[in-house]
Amino acid sequence: MSEKLPADQADGDDAAAVRRAARKVAADVRRFDRRPGAVEAFRRLRRMLPGDPGFGDPLSAAGQQGAAPIARLADRLFDNEPRASRELSLGALQVWQSVLEHTGRGRGEQEVSILFTDIVGFSEWALHAGDEDALALLREVASATEPTITAHRGRVVKRLGDGWMAVFPSPQLAFDAVTQVRERLADVSVAGYRPHIRAALHSGKPRSIGGDYLGVDVNIAARLADKAAADEVLVSGPALVGIDREGITARRKKSFLLTRLKGVPPDLAVYAVSPRS
Repeated sequence: MSEKLPADQADGDDAAAVRRAARKVAADVRRFDRRPGAVEAFRRLRRMLPGDPGFGDPLSAAGQQGAAPIARLADRLFDNEPRASRELSLGALQVWQSVLEHTGRGRGEQEVSILFTDIVGFSEWALHAGDEDALALLREVASATEPTITAHRGRVVKRLGDGWMAVFPSPQLAFDAVTQVRERLADVSVAGYRPHIRAALHSGKPRSIGGDYLGVDVNIAARLADKAAADEVLVSGPALVGIDREGITARRKKSFLLTRLKGVPPDLAVYAVSPRS
């Protein structure tokens, strides 16, 4: 006749068995989570999902909107070792971000006007002027430009040494902003140096990734800025359409082509634009 265990001991043995089973399941899940084949399978799945399959890296998760802040937080929960669970989590956030973009909240499909500027001859002057005067000048320029950009519903996307890239809801707002910036810079002088900017404006639908914009439209605006002369504002044909022609003079530029830039229409028109006096 078998001996019957006390109820407390039987309950304890059952609980221990459940804990052992749970530990075994957890260990199996951890092994699966780190298995290279499982990680690669989820990576392949991410490439099939809507959105950016690289979402979650420092570039794509740099912004403050949509899924980006949560992606940064989720990434901190994992170590540097590849994990299937990491790919699964970021895949879900990737789809979320894609949905936001397609509904307009992620701004991925929204047309914007892109403005690039820099100070002509700043680098050479700064070498002789020294760091203190160079920094003082950049502060004066920032005080003249950034409030003006904000007042015209623009946003500085990034600062590029002595220049910046900004985006605006329309070409008119962008052109009005850069015109006012040039007027305000006329009063700026540091150690006898007066800054003169060159600028370029282009409109399109660049890809919004994190807090930045990437793509051909951004490259066009940057390339135009490189070609602009001191106190010159170059405007592409697509941007010129959105500017009131009665308030400006526009001269077609035929001295250079952008056909070497991949994806740029060979017939892109470029104009030197200034306010009508």
